[in-house]
Amino acid sequence: MIGIWVRLLAVPYRILFLAIVVICAIGVFSVNNSSFDVYMTIGFTLLGYILRKLDAEPAPLLMGFVLGPMVEENFRRSLITSHGDPMIFLQRPISLTLLVLSAALLISIAMPSIGKRRTEVFQE
Repeated sequence: MIGIWVRLLAVPYRILFLAIVVICAIGVFSVNNSSFDVYMTIGFTLLGYILRKLDAEPAPLLMGFVLGPMVEENFRRSLITSHGDPMIFLQRPISLTLLVLSAALLISIAMPSIGKRRTEVFQE
């Protein structure tokens, strides 16, 4: 089997990419027999290609797509237990800590680009 994988490395990337997309589309269609799922696959393939060309990482998008339904379900469950009060996320120490850390991470990621824009504005 190793010889097959070694020969697979000799296939040009554009052909290999197309083959992978076609095989994924066939697999997606075979799960639910739905052409909508195939269109979604094509759409996300194009989005991934665009993100790749813009030097953006597609991994967070994939993680959000996979983990999103689970997060949404648990978010709804917590709102149901608190009778629709969103303050439950600020009253519990673990959730408050995670929210504060998430906000700090977002701010630390955004600060360099904000600082760069400010220096560009002040230079002009």
